[in-house]
Amino acid sequence: MPEPPTTKTMKYSIITASLLLLLATPGLAQDNDLMNLLDDEPVTERITNAFKSPRVINTHSMEMLQPGTMDFRILHRFGEVNQGGYELWGLDQASMRMGFDFGITRNFMGGVGRSTSKKEIDGFLKYRILWQSKGAKNMPVSLVWVSGMTINGLKEPIGIEGVEVTFSRRLGYYHELIIGRKFNDRITVQLSPTLVHNNIVANELVPNDLFALGFGGRVKFTQRMAFVWDYTYVFNRFPPNISYNPLSIGVDIETGGHVFQLHFSNSAGMNERAFITEANGNWLKGEIRFGFNLSRVFQLVKREI
Repeated sequence: MPEPPTTKTMKYSIITASLLLLLATPGLAQDNDLMNLLDDEPVTERITNAFKSPRVINTHSMEMLQPGTMDFRILHRFGEVNQGGYELWGLDQASMRMGFDFGITRNFMGGVGRSTSKKEIDGFLKYRILWQSKGAKNMPVSLVWVSGMTINGLKEPIGIEGVEVTFSRRLGYYHELIIGRKFNDRITVQLSPTLVHNNIVANELVPNDLFALGFGGRVKFTQRMAFVWDYTYVFNRFPPNISYNPLSIGVDIETGGHVFQLHFSNSAGMNERAFITEANGNWLKGEIRFGFNLSRVFQLVKREI
């Protein structure tokens, strides 16, 4: 039979166990510190939902569609409100643009549309050069490039007698660089230097190339509603007093998969060539139009998780 441990032996065992525990503790603490360092490693957080759709009102926004999605858009604009009750303050007259925008990659999208005004067909490509982010990679702004083309579909698109109508003369182009920043969950602002080119103009005094600078923004005031605006200053319009710069203000309303927008604008055109080069109304004289934009996004391709 083994002898029972003596008091002296038990003391040595307790002391030995205590020493082993003390020696092991720094190692455990060090491992925990290393795990904490790994957990605290900074990650890049990309800023999303700067706007609720790829357009502010008239102008393109810094926002992009997700890959594999289609945004079906109906842009509807009535006549000028100063026409009085006989024309139901412009509601008896209307023009519209119907568009289909597609997200191709997370940084690349495109779209096509058709407007009742001038029976115009338009298309564009949009590429995100820089994506606003914070964390491991801090990028203060988003940088987005847009290039588009329009085709005048009228039988007599020029409106000048004796001028031969060719396909080339029906074309217009625009190029736009969007510089945008989402400051917080409520406020987003963007600038967009823009060049618009028309292949043919009314006379030699009207420039084929127009240079403009757009301003747009969004202020969210409830969970599902936001105030939005866009304004474009045109530098070299001729004659300078023939038109006013396009200004639009509105409210975005999110309703599930839809974004419904109510707005007022002094422009009838609903693409860059139209609202920058054509005549716009005077806000102070009531030459403004009520309208609405409806956006519905469909997932065409299953997204990878």
